[in-house]
Amino acid sequence: MQHSSHLLMIQPIQFNFNAETAVNNSFQINSNDDLVSEKARNEFEDFMGVLTAHGIDITVVADTPYPYTPDSIFPNNWISFHSDGTVCLYPMFAVNRRMERKQSVLHAIEEKFSILQKIDFTHFEAENIFLEGTGSMVLDRDHKIAYACLSPRTDLIVLNEFCKKMDYQPIAFHAVDSSNKAIYHTNVMLCVADEYMVICLDAISNLAEQKMVIESIEQTGQKIIAISLAQMNCFAGNMLQVHNNKGNKFLVMSSQAFHSLDKKQVAEIEAFNPIIHSDLTTIETNGGGSARCMMAEIFLPLK
Repeated sequence: MQHSSHLLMIQPIQFNFNAETAVNNSFQINSNDDLVSEKARNEFEDFMGVLTAHGIDITVVADTPYPYTPDSIFPNNWISFHSDGTVCLYPMFAVNRRMERKQSVLHAIEEKFSILQKIDFTHFEAENIFLEGTGSMVLDRDHKIAYACLSPRTDLIVLNEFCKKMDYQPIAFHAVDSSNKAIYHTNVMLCVADEYMVICLDAISNLAEQKMVIESIEQTGQKIIAISLAQMNCFAGNMLQVHNNKGNKFLVMSSQAFHSLDKKQVAEIEAFNPIIHSDLTTIETNGGGSARCMMAEIFLPLK
């Protein structure tokens, strides 16, 4: 199944602008606000409240003050959970983000879900090559395809190793923003849902690569809902499809992303499922990530 009703979210303690990640994340802006951490916690709580009100199950793990991990609110970059009981751990570009891989998170998961095996890709950090989980890859779980725009955080060698071990087909391409800078994570320009995809095709400037991606989507029968570069900059690509305890599907995004969409795009999405959104302005501005980055979907078998 493409979507899950179970999510892992990390409650932030010291969220802030991370200078180590800003070197290749053009979405980050340092707001120089003394209340960033407090505002981020409030946005997190409000967002979690919106999700739970719609019947979505969340495993919440509070971050710890030490070690200092300003980006812990984005767990999908270091861990992913799969329906065969596999947990994957990923190599991270920023040294201070590697400390997010805490046993306390895995222990919280193991209280509710069965982990049958762990595949650890973190040894690639020693080679200075990276693959930041479902930020670097957007997985079409139904068709076993891993879409990935290559960047300093998404290396083809590690992508191919993931695909080999998890039996996925890699679709690798290059994507750039309006300033012609490499897009750091695929999940800011592409969202895979069960029957459709939201994608910024304009970001794929190489027409042969763009054609390859379009053909891959067409072969799976999913509808393409295109967004512009300006909408991508509002995190309109950073969305996640989920379902609740009644089986009802939703597409989750930030309020900024929602308000950037035009009426036609909203209608196209809502022909498949309703939209859930919440204000994440502080987190988006300082962290350079949005709603999808905050949710690590759990497909593990329930205990």
